[in-house]
Amino acid sequence: METDNAAEQQHEGEQWIEELLAISQEEKMTPKQIAILEAAIEIFSDKGYSAAATSEIAQKAGVAEGTIFRYYKTKKDLLLSIVGPTMSRMIAPFVMRNFDGVLDGPPESYEAFLRAFMVNRLEFARKNFKILKILIQEIPFQPALREQFAENVLGQVLERVTAITEHFKEKGEIIDMPTPAIIRFTVSSVIGYLLARLLFLPDSDWNDEEEIEQTLAFMLYGISGPAVRPETK
Repeated sequence: METDNAAEQQHEGEQWIEELLAISQEEKMTPKQIAILEAAIEIFSDKGYSAAATSEIAQKAGVAEGTIFRYYKTKKDLLLSIVGPTMSRMIAPFVMRNFDGVLDGPPESYEAFLRAFMVNRLEFARKNFKILKILIQEIPFQPALREQFAENVLGQVLERVTAITEHFKEKGEIIDMPTPAIIRFTVSSVIGYLLARLLFLPDSDWNDEEEIEQTLAFMLYGISGPAVRPETK
């Protein structure tokens, strides 16, 4: 399925803005705080934390730079105290809520589970790419952000994916290898596709349906030809 880049860019961010407004009402954020948060997400996503300037964030938010420092002492506080916790609160429940039944119970086959997982996560990543991009950029360098992500997101997803993987191991659809190794291989394959699709080569002529099927074939059957595969008894 070919995608319209202009339409994607226009739609990008709509869902995280809705979540942001819900959080702001819950926590009684001021309009200036909301504007700062929106601007910080935009600029941290586009430029990365190191290259982002608080003056630029303030200009985009339509506030004085001193207003940022009235709420947050440093730029790092802005990342960790606004973007970090907000992403955790948004993404943890939002990730689970938007799996649309993919993790609710064992599907009919492991292949069906992988296909639903990939289609679902591609759609989620497309709609929330700016926030996910900040996570990708900053998690290696921000231990606090990494801990929040592991606790609030990985913990919830990993438990369910482990149960599904064990289910299909028992059925004989997956080889008898350690479950953590199977999950690491599967997740790295899915993430590799999403990174190439949305971050590294977004302007390529992608056929998502075909790419997903090829990735599934690699994950399920490997890339070696019959000549190098061991005989099975």
